[in-house]
Parts: sequence; C-alpha cells; structure tokens
Amino acid sequence: MIIVTGGAGLVGSNIVGALNARGITDILVVDHLKNGRKMRNLADLTILDYMDREDFIQRVHADYDFGAVDAVFHQGACSATTEWDGQFIMRNNFEYSKVLLHWCQASGTQYLYASSASVYGLAVHGFREERVCENPINMYAYSKFQFDQYVRSLQGKLKHQVVGFRYFNVYGPREAHKGSMSSTPFHFNNQILTDGVARLFAGTDGYGDGEQQRDFLFVDDCVAVNLWFLDHPDKSGIFNLGTGRAQAFKNVADAVLKWHGRGQIEYIPFPDHLKGAYQSYTQADISALRAAGYDGRFHTVEEGVAKYLNWLNASGPTRRTDV
Repeated sequence: MIIVTGGAGLVGSNIVGALNARGITDILVVDHLKNGRKMRNLADLTILDYMDREDFIQRVHADYDFGAVDAVFHQGACSATTEWDGQFIMRNNFEYSKVLLHWCQASGTQYLYASSASVYGLAVHGFREERVCENPINMYAYSKFQFDQYVRSLQGKLKHQVVGFRYFNVYGPREAHKGSMSSTPFHFNNQILTDGVARLFAGTDGYGDGEQQRDFLFVDDCVAVNLWFLDHPDKSGIFNLGTGRAQAFKNVADAVLKWHGRGQIEYIPFPDHLKGAYQSYTQADISALRAAGYDGRFHTVEEGVAKYLNWLNASGPTRRTDV
C-alpha cells in the first residue's frame, strides 16, 4: 500500500492520479475534508481507503496495523503563509512530520515529504540547499525549515529513504480549492473569462510592471520527480524542486491571453502590506537534483500554462471555482 497525506490537495491528488496511471490503486488518502467540496479532486481517482488526518496520526501513535506500506508521500500541511498561530503550525506541520518520519523508519517505509522554497525567505544569499541561504519569514516557512533541520540532524542514522522536496511555485490541475492561494495561471484564466483583463502587480524592488519573476513549476513535473525518487529508494536528501528557470509574471499572463486569443493586461498598485515581505524573484538551483540522477525535462511557462488551461476549461466552471 502507498499512503498519500494531503491526498486531496494539489500535489497529493496528482500523485494519486499518477499512481493510478501505473495501475496502482492500493492507496490510502489522508486529508482534512471539512470543506467537502474538496472531494472533487478525488472523485475521478481510485483509492483503497480514506482517513482523516487526526484519525490517521492517532492510529500511527497507537501502532495500528496498516499492513505492508511501501511508501508515504507526506504532502499534508497547513500551507497558509498568513497563519501566525505558531503552536498550531508546529503541531500540524513539524510534529506531525516527525512522527511519520520515525514511523516510516521503524517500518522500513520510503518517506517522501513536501518541504518548501519559502524556507529561503527573501533569498539574500540565493536558493541553494544550504543553511546560509535559509531564513524563513513566516510560521509556515519556519515549520518547513525546522523539519528539514531535524532531518539533517539525523544524517548518517537513517536506515531507509527520506527525501524532502522544496517546492517552488507549483500550478496545475486540482488546485481550485486553494482559493486566493491558487496560482496566477488559475487567477488570470478566471479574470480573462470574467472581464477580459489579467491583473498584475506594478513594478517593485527594481522590477518593472509585471516583471517580477518566479520559478513556475507545472504539477506534472513535480509529480514526475516524486515518482522518480519512489523508483530510486537508494536516493535520499533535501532537494529544490523547480525548473531552474525564472520567468516573469507577465510571461504567465501572456500565455493565458494567447490561449484565449483575447484579453489585455492591467497593472495594479503593489500592496503596501507586501512591501519588504514579497519574493520578487525565485529560481531553484537544481544542481543537487541533477547530481542525484534526475534528468527529466521541465515544462516552460508557455508549455505548462497551455496544458493546464486545456484541462481547466474543458468541463465548465466547476474546475475554475473554489471547490
């Protein structure tokens, strides 16, 4: 069996879909479906069982017999960068991840978990998987950083695979439930459909209008890397997971306009509350990922956005609204 925590989320549900494509359905999805509409991310997928996140961790603590578990993809977390309840974040993200790590080590289970590029903060020293580069600026980022640190502290003592992925800006199918935290391709698509105008931030931090840059990662590529490490249980470590190529937000908007064959761009004032706390530039250093042996190609923004919009607009508004 394979366990996917956060299995109804963006990356988690796409991992489930990719496992299904391999003919694997012996999957336990762990999530929190207080918002029941999130089930739409799972409705066309096949799994063996579902379990609430609290029920799951209680059973882990109680040494519940899940049967033979080959791997855990730990994607579940509170990902709100605006959440400042540190006690909640550390229990839900940090402690939960530690418990699962030790459970996997005890049971000989591969452990592949989601870290985050947010650990780099404003990235004064770049985006390498090194302590000098890491300076989280919110509780979510700190929880991810601290778990990476915990994993590092066990280096040389771990007997089974442990892999952390520092996701950059992931976008793609099955993200509508994220609401305001959904990707810019998602929002630009909705804006074009609504009134034909894609809205970008005006210039800041020395960047021109819409020229702030991010490393945009199509979810299919994100999943491909996860499954590559599943297939290579001898590989462990903490890796940046991005394309290694920064592209401007304007490139994203242009790709959306090109797909629709219409629309225009409007620049809105940069929000005061984000000044000094906004990543105007991200670009993954993927040297370690390549050195580990992963040689897959990553989609450009233009390629990934076109594929995403083909899916997003295929079945009407249910894919474009908050599920």
